Amino acid sequence: MKALVTGAGGQVGRMLCATCPAGIELIACGHADLDIADADGVRARVLRERPDVIINAAAYTAVDKAESEPQRARAINADGAGHLAAGARECGARLIHISTDFVFDGRSSSPYRPDAQTRPLSVYGTTKRDGEQAVLEVLADAAVIVRTAWVYGAEGANFVRTMLRIMRERGGARVVADQVGTPTAARPLAETLWRIAALTQIRGIHHWSDAGVASWYDFAVAIAEEGAAAGLLAPHVTVTPIATEDYPTPARRPAYSVLEKRSLIALGCVPAHWRQRLRETLREMPHA
Repeated sequence: MKALVTGAGGQVGRMLCATCPAGIELIACGHADLDIADADGVRARVLRERPDVIINAAAYTAVDKAESEPQRARAINADGAGHLAAGARECGARLIHISTDFVFDGRSSSPYRPDAQTRPLSVYGTTKRDGEQAVLEVLADAAVIVRTAWVYGAEGANFVRTMLRIMRERGGARVVADQVGTPTAARPLAETLWRIAALTQIRGIHHWSDAGVASWYDFAVAIAEEGAAAGLLAPHVTVTPIATEDYPTPARRPAYSVLEKRSLIALGCVPAHWRQRLRETLREMPHA
């Protein structure tokens, strides 16, 4: 199998490269290699490489900045996804496209099913929702959309690394306690995407995250505790819960965005609990 990975410089893209199974010919494209907002460039690269599968890990993920850069976010998250779908259709490839829990409005009280109605609250969520629609319109019979949430890794810009820095510098952190979802480590997400690549019968929209539920506050408390156990933090870091209204941001976030994962679990993609995955990820980080 020949696989083309976009966004190879991001935290999910890097992990896709690190976990690529034996026997797969990998073409890893960072932004400098392939700007998915460039329709002609995407078509030329895809037709030159002629992959069997494209995994799209390229995205505009600066949620708050997107509110002031809607055209740039749309060019990547919506138009770029459509360009990849068109290229995949022309060369007969499957497309695995990564999307987000931010396509939902957070008003549910039970985990969101893949067929739940989308009502994004932000520019980021809207452009990701529109990217899903573009993919399905162009490539419905050969596309897989995988929504995930709260992704972090040992490298890159993410909540875990930000919390570690703040906790080291200030000895504590104030963290929102009324937004609930599921943290997702980049490594098992990448491994699941490769499993989907191998299961050629999978189509449509699916959800993936680690197991369990947490607020951002719960997540931060776990980072403090597991970070201390791993020698990355001093013990007894103070984490203070606050309300969303106490930490205003340009983009609105869903208050509840737990994803229902049964369709992939039925195919053998069984998630571990998010706290176990946090512990594993912290072990991959260098000591301070």
